[in-house]
Amino acid sequence: MRTGTSALQPHLCLTSPTHMTHQRSIHDLKGLILSFHSLIAIETVEEERVRALLNDIAGDLRLPLFEWSIASGFNRVHGAKIEATEDPLAALKHIVGIENTDAIYMLKDLAPHAANANVARVLREVAQKLTSTRSAIVVTGEPIELPKDIDQIAVHFDLEMPDEEELRSVVRSVLDSVGRRQQVRVDLSRDDAQRLVHSLAGLTLNQARQVVAQAIITDSQLTVADIDTIIRTKGEIIARGGLLEFYPSEENRFELGGFSKLKTWLDSARLGFTPEARALNLAPPKGVLFVGVQGCGKSLAAKFVARQWQLPLLKLDAGRLYDKYVGESEKNFRKATTLAEAMAPVVLWIDEIEKAFAQSGSADSDGGLSQRLFGSFLTWLQEKKDEVFVVGAANDLMRLPAELLRKGRFDEIFFVDLPTAAERGGIFSIHLRLRKQETSAFDIAALANASDGFSGAEIEQAVISSAYRALQNHKPLSTEGVLEAIRSTVPLSVTRAEDIERIRKTAVGRFMPVS
Repeated sequence: MRTGTSALQPHLCLTSPTHMTHQRSIHDLKGLILSFHSLIAIETVEEERVRALLNDIAGDLRLPLFEWSIASGFNRVHGAKIEATEDPLAALKHIVGIENTDAIYMLKDLAPHAANANVARVLREVAQKLTSTRSAIVVTGEPIELPKDIDQIAVHFDLEMPDEEELRSVVRSVLDSVGRRQQVRVDLSRDDAQRLVHSLAGLTLNQARQVVAQAIITDSQLTVADIDTIIRTKGEIIARGGLLEFYPSEENRFELGGFSKLKTWLDSARLGFTPEARALNLAPPKGVLFVGVQGCGKSLAAKFVARQWQLPLLKLDAGRLYDKYVGESEKNFRKATTLAEAMAPVVLWIDEIEKAFAQSGSADSDGGLSQRLFGSFLTWLQEKKDEVFVVGAANDLMRLPAELLRKGRFDEIFFVDLPTAAERGGIFSIHLRLRKQETSAFDIAALANASDGFSGAEIEQAVISSAYRALQNHKPLSTEGVLEAIRSTVPLSVTRAEDIERIRKTAVGRFMPVS
């Protein structure tokens, strides 16, 4: 056991050579400034990170750094305030008036004021004037929408999510800050400290600071138990973003009956994430696509992949990507994939993937939006370098774009059919155990035979409905009760027999069966 903030410092000083986001951002941003890009837009709420980047760059280039906001006007960083510069127009004119001095200007939330014709005109003139110098204006905010003529001369810089080194520094700073006000007990091993830092992946620096501070202040200590609290809080933050749902690996308890070939494939594919595979220049697996009969476990299989590999799971609701404003849908997609990459290694699950890209063949139906979004997805899937394993699930084969089925997009395409008798028995056992039933008290073979043609979802519903009926009648759940629920159910294989047969014929010889 270790007590006090200093105990964690050795563990948090460990750096990873694979996480050099801050240095890479400095290099790329400095390159833009040195190549005479006088107007740079960084769309972010992380003003603190931008300021730190620009401060390092200004130091390297020996340039003064100025910071502006409408609330406080111009300030020279590490210097004096410049009076009467709160007005955006006055601020820009102040830059015009500076002669023979190169500098970097960070203008916070200027974009909304550029809707004013006078501000837009002066901003454009300032940007053009600075083109022949080493000076640069860096506009920050979220979102950043500039007039078209100004947007054409601006360069947009993507600020990557914080890496482990930056997050480790946040934990150290929070411990130091809280430790100055109260005694803090720290009890984390080296591996625990690494898990804690990794649990913050996908959060902004400010969000990370808040969740760590909350974990410490609650009981004046930082222990292994706080990691689960941080993960749950992170899930809530990600969900509030509206694009992704977060399933922590620690809470993934989903079981999967059958799917023997999938399980064998997963055991083999996980080797692609090992150092041995990297030593042979083998790229990690990209992902898998599940197609087949509705209700037969495609979504459950996505959760099972994450469970087998002990990875966190992100679910992308493709329908939420679409926005009525031009460019916002593509921006939403970039946000989702950026977050997934920041949390790598992770499983990214896209359910009903055919609905997201079903219109990709018709550029007129939605102004080409689906086609552009589909193109962005294919490009990202092909070129992504981070360990983001994509799991797609589709119910309607006919609506899947042909490009998505081409070999190489996914490592494997699995066909999920109606479960066999043995698999149905396994599924009954799983759902009976979930309802705290002793499976030995049930005739599993009879239930499996009676449910021929049932999907996994229909089997689950038969167990649930029979359990409710048993509660209502104040009797224990029995084989006969489940059989009664089965007999009262008309499965999808009967009501939509033609559709299921069509799906099966399409899949034969084209896709690998999961069992």
